[in-house]
Amino acid sequence: MAVKVEVFTSPSCPYCPMAIEVVDAVKKEMQDDIEVEKIDIMQNREKAIEYGLMAVPAVAINGTVKFVGAPEKDELEKAIKEELQAS
Repeated sequence: MAVKVEVFTSPSCPYCPMAIEVVDAVKKEMQDDIEVEKIDIMQNREKAIEYGLMAVPAVAINGTVKFVGAPEKDELEKAIKEELQAS
């Protein structure tokens, strides 16, 4: 079963492109193990409210916010691998 990774961003956020770049790099390596959804909070405010987000970028794994700010690639990989082992 693939791990769902959601990346919350905003067009005005200077750090959001870095978060997207990290998630895309991990997706390229882990391919079928993760499913990525990129969410613009300006277009999907309900989702941001649902997750209680106060800042972007933010990365949620399987419905739980794990990172606020752009994660390091190795930190994101570790969190995804832990989630894969737990499922």
